[in-house]
Amino acid sequence: MPEWIKPAITMERLIENMKALKGETPTATDAEVLAYMYPLTLEAPLDSDWTQIYLYISTKVVSRHKETEIPADIKVESLNDYQMERLKELKDWIYEERVRLRQERRRAERAQAMAEAKAKAPEQLKLGV
Repeated sequence: MPEWIKPAITMERLIENMKALKGETPTATDAEVLAYMYPLTLEAPLDSDWTQIYLYISTKVVSRHKETEIPADIKVESLNDYQMERLKELKDWIYEERVRLRQERRRAERAQAMAEAKAKAPEQLKLGV
């Protein structure tokens, strides 16, 4: 994955968080979708709808974060209703997975901290005697 996508994800997440503070439903960003789809395009061919979605997202993200232009023959500036719905579903899924993984990491960290605290407790009792 190109290095410029990582800072683009960070910037777009900040913008998305500001929108969420104003009451909008949080979702994954365009840059996150691009980062998710990029390796998929290298594994197997995409069908026509997903190709259009990928080119649409690429056009948006590259125009925002790079000083290059997408060639006119592959530039996609709009999607049909079906494709937009698939894109929305993908963004929602990516966001939900991100939240789920963050929650799992926090639970694991808390469990580890509790286990470490329990392991230290007998030592503390011995020192106090």
